[in-house]
Amino acid sequence: MYERLVQKQRSYFYSGATRDISFRMKQLTLLKWALKKRETEIVEALRKDLNKSEEEAFLTELGPLYQEISHMKKHLPKWAKREKVKTALSHVGSKGHIHHEPHGVTLIIAPWNYPLQLAFAPLVGAIAGGNCAVLKPSELTPATSSVMSNLVKEYFTDEYIAVAEGAVEVSQALLAQRFDYIFFTGSVSVGKKVMEAASKNLTPHTLELGGKSPAIVNKDAKLDLAAKRIVWGKFINAGQTCVAPDYVFVHKEVEEAFYSHLKKHIKNLFDEKYEQLQYPKIVSERHFNRLLSFMNDGDVVVGGKSDNEKLTIYPTVLRNVKRDASIMNEEIFGPILPVLCFTEYDKVMERIREGANPLALYVFAENKEVQNQLIHGLPFGGGCINDTIMHLATPHLPFGGKGESGTGAYHGYESFATFTHKKSILTQSTLFDVPVRYKQDKKTMTILRKLLR
Repeated sequence: MYERLVQKQRSYFYSGATRDISFRMKQLTLLKWALKKRETEIVEALRKDLNKSEEEAFLTELGPLYQEISHMKKHLPKWAKREKVKTALSHVGSKGHIHHEPHGVTLIIAPWNYPLQLAFAPLVGAIAGGNCAVLKPSELTPATSSVMSNLVKEYFTDEYIAVAEGAVEVSQALLAQRFDYIFFTGSVSVGKKVMEAASKNLTPHTLELGGKSPAIVNKDAKLDLAAKRIVWGKFINAGQTCVAPDYVFVHKEVEEAFYSHLKKHIKNLFDEKYEQLQYPKIVSERHFNRLLSFMNDGDVVVGGKSDNEKLTIYPTVLRNVKRDASIMNEEIFGPILPVLCFTEYDKVMERIREGANPLALYVFAENKEVQNQLIHGLPFGGGCINDTIMHLATPHLPFGGKGESGTGAYHGYESFATFTHKKSILTQSTLFDVPVRYKQDKKTMTILRKLLR
C-alpha cells in the first residue's frame, strides 16, 4: 500500500510539477486558506483530544502556523533563487552557482502534544522546498488526525500530499519505504528507531526530540516576572511541551520569595481554567499514572490535586527533590515542576552537563556575565534569557536540538534549507582552456604554489 503511494509521489515529483515557484506559492496560500476555513473544526478536534481551549488552540497551534506560512511566502522567491558565488583565482573562466533542489518524496512523522502545528509546520517547509510529502499524525489525538486527513484529501491530491493515519504499525510500514527525507518529532526512544530505519538507505533526516530543559534563576533576577514566565511556559498545554522548563534551579538567597511568586502566578493564570474544566488534559491514562507517581518524589509546595476521570492534574510545584529521584531522571512532560536551590554556578553547570544535552535552557538574570557564563558554558539546542519557550515561536530563529535532544533545525529559512539540498554547479568556459592545470613540471608547479598560497 505505502510502497505504491511513495512510488506515485515519486512519479509526480519527477514530472517537475512541484518545482515551479509559483506552484509552491499557490500551495502555501491554499494551505493557509484551508486551515482558516476549517478553524472551528480544528479547535473542536483539539478540545476533544487534549481539552485545549479556543484561545490556547489559536495561540499554540493555528497562530504559529499562519505566521510561518506568511513568513515563508514573503521570502520564498528570494530564498529559492539560484545563488551566484565568487570565482576562485584557480578557476578563471568559470562561474559557480548554488541551486536549492528539493529532496523529493518526504515523510513527516508528528507527535500528539501539538498535533496540528507540529505536523503542518514541517509541511510548510516541504511545500516551500518543492517536495511531495506523506504525513503521519499521532494516533493518540484521533480527532485532530481525522481533521488533518480530511483537509489534505479535500485540497491536495495524494500524489502530492497524503496523510497516513494509524498506530505504530503504520509508522513502521512507512519507515520501511525509501523516502528522500524524513522529518520526525517525538521522543528520544522513538527517534533512535527512526534514525536506525533511515540509516538503511542513508536517508537524510531531522530529529526534533526532547530532553530535560532547565531554568536557572539568579539572585538578581526580577523574581516576580521570572516566576510568571516560568509558570506560563511550564504549565501551558498541561506541561506537555517539548521545550517546557523541566525543572528550576533557583539561587538559595531568593528561594523562599520565588516560591511565593510561583504560587501567586499559578493561581492567577490557571486556577480558574482548572476549576472551569478548561485546562488541558493529560493525553492518556498511562501517561497520567506515570505523572502521578512523580508526586512522591518531593514535597508539594502548590497543587498536587488531580482528577482520574478527566485525566487532569493541577499545576504542581515540588521542593526537596532528591537527585536520584525518578522525576529528575526522566523527561516529565506534564504539569509538575521540581525546584532545586543552588549557591554555586559551577555545580549547577556540572549537574546539567552530566545529563543529555537539553533541548532548551532558560536563564533568568540581569547580570550579563552570568547570562554569558550559562549560555556559552552549557550545550543545548536553543533557549531564552529572561523568558521561556518563546524562541520556538518566531520564524526568524532556527529551532532544533543538539545530540540527544535532536539533530537539524527548522522554522523560517531553516525549514526551507532543511527541505532542500544545496547543489553546487560550476560552469566552465569553452572559449579558452588554461593549460597550466594539465602540467606537473617544475616551472608550472612554482607558478601554482605562488598562486594558491
